[in-house]
Amino acid sequence: MSSTLSDQYLSRRSDLWQSSLAWQPSDDQWTLLEQLYQGILDGNQQINLTRLTQPDDFWEKHLWDSFSGLWPWLVPDADRDWTVPPVTRVIDIGTGAGFPGFPAAIAQPQWQVTLLDSTQKKVRFLTELATDLELLQVRAIAHRAEFLGHQPAHRDQYDLALLRAVGSATTCAEYGLPLVKVGGVAVLYRGQWSQDEAKALRRAAGKLGASILATQAWITPLTQGQRHCIYLRKDKPTPDAFPRAVGIPAKQPL
Repeated sequence: MSSTLSDQYLSRRSDLWQSSLAWQPSDDQWTLLEQLYQGILDGNQQINLTRLTQPDDFWEKHLWDSFSGLWPWLVPDADRDWTVPPVTRVIDIGTGAGFPGFPAAIAQPQWQVTLLDSTQKKVRFLTELATDLELLQVRAIAHRAEFLGHQPAHRDQYDLALLRAVGSATTCAEYGLPLVKVGGVAVLYRGQWSQDEAKALRRAAGKLGASILATQAWITPLTQGQRHCIYLRKDKPTPDAFPRAVGIPAKQPL
């Protein structure tokens, strides 16, 4: 690569962090993000992790996008009409190349972050990358969310579930909410967002023991695209019937 992330975003475009998120990574955090970028570039030579490898694409569509969903915890004192719950345990469902899980672990090193993906090759790579980055609070496991949601070691055990690009909003809700504690939050990363989608999600969330806590709209700083982060609060235990069997939440959304 002739250009690194630091060349473009640590100095010349550092204002993008503040102007868009009212937050920016520290020098130490930026060093880890740079190492994360290089590690994924290297890993991409052996395994298909991401097509977004150019600095602009990677910064906006992986790093900035990941942090947008974490914004309530990055800027907890911002003016909002809901209380940001405390977080210790986090699960990133359908993590792929490690987003938003790795950025979450870098920005909030006190969090214990589980990266969940169904592909063994990706999980082996993510485990090695977490070790290389010395992110000891990160672990990666290979399973399906539909299975994990019924395991006592995981069901109702997480304060925060992150779901990015893993299906429809209602499908994501069914994947994530069984894993979240009562009082915890699931963050759904979406692009466009309509009233019809919100209505369907509200109905599905109710069946899962949750409600829509907040919806945060964003305009991406480089390409001016629309993004939305939907925050679901788990109000009561999810019925035992959920999540349904592997494949059903995607094929037959609530």
